[in-house]
Amino acid sequence: MEPITDRATPHPLVAVAAAGRLPGWAAAGRERRAHMARVAALLEAWARELGLGKRDVVRWAAAGYLHDALRDASPSELGSLPGMDAAKPRSPTQVAGSGAGGASGKPVPPDLPLRRLPPNARHGPAAAILLRREGVDDPELLHAIRWHTLGSADFGLLGRALYAADFLEPGRRPRKEWREGLRSRAPDELENVLIEIVTSRIDYLSRAGRAVHSRTAGFRESLVNGRRRCGDVYYR
Repeated sequence: MEPITDRATPHPLVAVAAAGRLPGWAAAGRERRAHMARVAALLEAWARELGLGKRDVVRWAAAGYLHDALRDASPSELGSLPGMDAAKPRSPTQVAGSGAGGASGKPVPPDLPLRRLPPNARHGPAAAILLRREGVDDPELLHAIRWHTLGSADFGLLGRALYAADFLEPGRRPRKEWREGLRSRAPDELENVLIEIVTSRIDYLSRAGRAVHSRTAGFRESLVNGRRRCGDVYYR
């Protein structure tokens, strides 16, 4: 199994996003941007605490700002973006080395029809598609943004951290003390913290009589089974 590795230098769009400058196509209001800033600050702090290099600190902060870049676009607006319904699902392995146009210069299609996803989970894939079209060639970052709402068994360390930070950022008010306790344990106990977060979400959906998406269930299973990321390489 070949590993997936990232490029040496963040794309300029990623670099400016780490400082809070969003792409022109972003659809995020004032409160949303405040949430994104808190997620970015938490991710940057975790990256530094983990001793990651400057490049990864930039990537992690950028993920915090970019994950909800299209959150305030309506589902119909997302679905109407050109090409959003055109392709089959693909794994991170299949997108490795593919930027806007990919290494071969050929067009790179979207990962899946957005209309097959729950309305509140469409903004991540849409943002990842647009970022890749702009030339962002970072499979781990794109996968993290794409599935930050539902979770993914294929997350690398960044994807797992983004999923947790999105849930634990200090502006979240429900069950505030519980969230603070989980936040205090991250990033050192990130996998155990994630198990609690995903289990809580699944329990909530089950009690409400709502369906649990297969990606969310698969994400929890991967955590319970102890699938781990090693350094800057992750495997399927």
